[in-house]
Amino acid sequence: NPQPGWNTIDVAGGTGDIALRIAAMARSSRRGGEAAVTVCDINEQMVAEGKRRAEAKGESAITWTVGDAEALPAPDGGFDAYTIAFGIRNVTHIEKALAEARRVLKPGGRFLCLEFSHVGVPGLDTLYDAYSFKLLPKLGQWVAKDAASYRYLAESIRRFPPRETFAAMIRDAGLGQVAVRTLSGGIAAMHSAWR
Repeated sequence: NPQPGWNTIDVAGGTGDIALRIAAMARSSRRGGEAAVTVCDINEQMVAEGKRRAEAKGESAITWTVGDAEALPAPDGGFDAYTIAFGIRNVTHIEKALAEARRVLKPGGRFLCLEFSHVGVPGLDTLYDAYSFKLLPKLGQWVAKDAASYRYLAESIRRFPPRETFAAMIRDAGLGQVAVRTLSGGIAAMHSAWR
């Protein structure tokens, strides 16, 4: 529920999908108005594509920067919200990224992390594993001519900590009121907390 006047950082924001939604939602809120969004991604080409997409939509509320989630190029306590969607599992040192999230959030700031998770529904877990490890790489090869990236996707999801462990890591980083909401039978999870 982004509010007008908020300053949000979207880490691993790549092409700006989340940032564009945040800016639009703030404008369409009851109070209606601009919310500043900073997209920070380590991949310069992704940032360039995000800028292009935002310009094509006439979006001017987004600032784009190249940077590492483990050492954000951002001031202490400068943001009302920190978002990261499907990016934290690719960070080398998750605990450093979480410490950075706490550092850049204002007291009372909101932490939101959407990430793939471990399926907990019997039957769906077996089906999802078969899809992830057998079908997804084949689709990746057929569509993108890149089976290896899709194998990496499945492997990185399996290596990512279970929901409860990741929630404990968020608490250990100094964020409070940690909550986890599973989505799609556990295929993804939304972790939220407050600074």
